[in-house]
Amino acid sequence: MTSDPDHESGRPDWFDAPRSAPEHFGHPASREARIAAAHTQARRRRRITMTVVAAALAAAGITTLAVAWPDGHDSDATGAAHGLPTNAASDPPSPTRDPAADGAPAPIVSNSSDGARQPTPPPAGTPTTAPVPPPPAGTVGLPLSGRVVMIDPGHNPGNGDHTREINKQVYAGGLTKECDTTGTETNKGYTEAAFTLDVAQRVRRLLEAQGATVLYTWETEAWGPCVDQRAARGNAAEADAIVSIHADGGPSGGRGFHVILPGSVKAKDADTTPILAPSRELGTSLAAAFRAATGTGPATYLGTSDGLVTRTDLGGLNLSTRPKVFIECGNMRNAADAAQFTDPNWRERAASGIATGITAYLLKVT
Repeated sequence: MTSDPDHESGRPDWFDAPRSAPEHFGHPASREARIAAAHTQARRRRRITMTVVAAALAAAGITTLAVAWPDGHDSDATGAAHGLPTNAASDPPSPTRDPAADGAPAPIVSNSSDGARQPTPPPAGTPTTAPVPPPPAGTVGLPLSGRVVMIDPGHNPGNGDHTREINKQVYAGGLTKECDTTGTETNKGYTEAAFTLDVAQRVRRLLEAQGATVLYTWETEAWGPCVDQRAARGNAAEADAIVSIHADGGPSGGRGFHVILPGSVKAKDADTTPILAPSRELGTSLAAAFRAATGTGPATYLGTSDGLVTRTDLGGLNLSTRPKVFIECGNMRNAADAAQFTDPNWRERAASGIATGITAYLLKVT
């Protein structure tokens, strides 16, 4: 995304393998080795769950959240499942952050190589009227059991091949705008669409570990969907919280994140009045948790000290009837921020911050 208002946007890994399948170099794994691997995975996942819950329960003092999670995750394979390139060579890795230098928590990145269950939304242009699926088995009693969260990965990697479709004008709540855009990218070509989809998948895994039912605005479409359809899908799902994930294309000299809140809009088929207060609560929780998890400060080029910005020109917000915000995780045109975007460990921290912010908000409004 760009700051320009004319643009919008449990089980061990070996469980499902054939029992007779050999391990690497042709040596079959012993039963003890498989059990040990399963226990290691379970311990790591429990640590993630306990950390996010503990942080969310501190909602009243959310500015002091500390987020920690186990180490070793790299999700290039996740992006490959969606036809996205790995990015190890496209940009340099981000430098190691010294937590003592800025007071932010020292993150340990989580380990997850399992593929999450992902329902398929209807193709672009098809109204979403199907009921929300029941909570996943085994989630009863978890902190977010029964809550529905919709994650909106900004843009789509296929938009560049469908310029005619995404350039058509759609109603955006008091104005018309392009259906969608291609989004921005780093100077070395790592795209916003690849970033948002990667982080969305990480956020989903963390929230589902808390018992939430997590939906996407899109998953398999070749392009889009349009901004009005993204809003409609969140409304149809009656989501308790909706977060649209983006990265900004701001001035190269500026860096940092910001959270976009809906402004007051009253127009044909659009009235944001009912969602203004809950969206601000969601945004406030999200900004504090993201800052604590990543050590990233508010955007230096927008004049915001708390990372919150209000806009009335985004159809995804104007047409929403559910609490919703956008998060711009940083500035892709800034070299330091770009290095973070291309570091899978930082992307895991970003996802943890987003998941923690959403969890804190949902526990506060329960």
